Amino acid sequence: MTAEQRTPAEVLDSVFGYSSFRGQQEEIIEHLCTGGDAVVLMPTGGGKSLCYQIPALVRPGTGVVISPLIALMEDQVVALEALGVKAAYLNSSLSPEEAHEVQARFRSGALDLLYLAPERLVQERTLRLLEQTEVSLFAIDEAHCVSQWGHDFRTDYLGLSVLHERFPTVPRVALTATAAPAAHDELTRRLAMGEARHFVSSFDRPNIQYRIAEKTSPRRQLVELIKDEHPGEAGIVYCLSRKSTEQFADYLCEQGIDAMAYHAGLPQEERSARQARFLREDGVVMVATIAFGMGIDKPDVRFVAHVDLPKSVEGYYQETGRAGRDGLPATAWMVYGLGDVVAQRRLISQSEGSPQHRQNLSRHLDSMLALCESLTCRRQQILQYFGEESGPCGNCDTCLHPPQAWDATVAVQMLLSAIIRLERERGQRFGTGQIIDVLRGKNNPRSDESDHKSLSVWGIGADLSEAQWRSVFRQTTARGWTVPVGEYGVFMVDASADPVLRGEVRVELAKPKRQTKASSASSGSVRKYHLTEDQEEIFNRLRAWRKTTAADSGVPAYVVFPDAALMHIAIAQPQSLAALRKVSGVGDKKLEAYGTEVVEIVTGADVG
Repeated sequence: MTAEQRTPAEVLDSVFGYSSFRGQQEEIIEHLCTGGDAVVLMPTGGGKSLCYQIPALVRPGTGVVISPLIALMEDQVVALEALGVKAAYLNSSLSPEEAHEVQARFRSGALDLLYLAPERLVQERTLRLLEQTEVSLFAIDEAHCVSQWGHDFRTDYLGLSVLHERFPTVPRVALTATAAPAAHDELTRRLAMGEARHFVSSFDRPNIQYRIAEKTSPRRQLVELIKDEHPGEAGIVYCLSRKSTEQFADYLCEQGIDAMAYHAGLPQEERSARQARFLREDGVVMVATIAFGMGIDKPDVRFVAHVDLPKSVEGYYQETGRAGRDGLPATAWMVYGLGDVVAQRRLISQSEGSPQHRQNLSRHLDSMLALCESLTCRRQQILQYFGEESGPCGNCDTCLHPPQAWDATVAVQMLLSAIIRLERERGQRFGTGQIIDVLRGKNNPRSDESDHKSLSVWGIGADLSEAQWRSVFRQTTARGWTVPVGEYGVFMVDASADPVLRGEVRVELAKPKRQTKASSASSGSVRKYHLTEDQEEIFNRLRAWRKTTAADSGVPAYVVFPDAALMHIAIAQPQSLAALRKVSGVGDKKLEAYGTEVVEIVTGADVG
């Protein structure tokens, strides 16, 4: 190993091109370099990979990384090789001859890092292979996959405690971006990491702007977001159903947006091909179910959009965290409406499992709805959910465009009374449309047939529009006072609403508001990076060069240089190779491979 005598700081600079560590990186790396075990909880984009890559380059031997996705490990190896790191992977995509060659390189000590899938690592033949040379450390990436309560659960992760049994002196690090304490505790126990030191980073992602709007016309709203704020940029759109992913992807394509659908119903080969295209090309939008996303190592995803309500704050946070991994401005955008609440409540009522399990699902949904209906800072509420205190961020929609609140006590009492009267006096339960028609005194055949006009609640809410009543209905349902029941989503009043009906509490609701756009400081392609016109021109030239270079090399564009590095180059405008080497993200290997061309683009002159 050529890097054995170098310090972590020297490796950080020469290999990765960074002058300083972020957050807890240095502390974690020093702990692993001295042989300690670690459990690392760090948000997506927080720099988890460096926490095991640098110790693997500093300690004698080969670092072994357990990664759950073939596409992810392949791209990570390509990126490391571009930095001059000797890396390889063993997975089912290799031919027997290719696998034999990788094994030979490992045995000879010629590798800095070896990536393995968990199902391969737990095989006896692989464990015997690992015993044939010196291992510097084991890194268990996406360690939350060991949790049987998560949708990313992988059976083979349960066998990874064998590492402690077979290699008791080799340091191990388990890494995840999942913040849930239950998952944290479970992975510690199942991976036999009881003696490990725990590092829990702040889960704040200040570069992400959180925005939640009322769902009115989701397709149109989504197209406006992409075309107005993120034209030609990579993004992920999450949908609840497979059918929705196909429909939204088709619509985006019709609108001239390069989009693909991704869901578990597609053949594995098709899913792999689409994921590879999303990772390797610029400006592709992936419309997906939650089957897509674990381990997505693409730094320049500029937006994550939800057109359906997520089931939990944990899921929402993890999915939105796939935006802006490079630290540059990104958008977490969502539209949601009453129909989303009804659909999620129905899914919970129909879900398998114990009453306790359904109660847990309901609690998760309640927290998600509280975030959607919040009148205060979104980021502050997300961090509080994970036990972290902060002040208002000044960058989410409720900070930038504070919602107007109104005393809705009487309106809510009217709504509750209408539902109760319809059930008690007519023996009927209805969905939102008929209940709102009764409140507004709007005649229809159903009201004529059941003589709803004789009800005391007929027309008592005529001063509010249908849109206003839908807003009231959505917010009372979010608070659990009105509850959808049955296959058709008819409503009943929950006992928790009794204090409202008795006038014991004052109800404050948010007024409906239109979809908000990003602040002027953060909207509009590269202007969001605060570049001058001259810097923007250089940035665009560098991106065009990168696209061609990546295509010629057959690697993802960010492997050549991520957007963040190109931005730093455009700002610094280095006039020589020595000046370029000082730019953040430019290490020795990148300077050697691309330095002359980059300086020529910046200066417009040949570099001798």
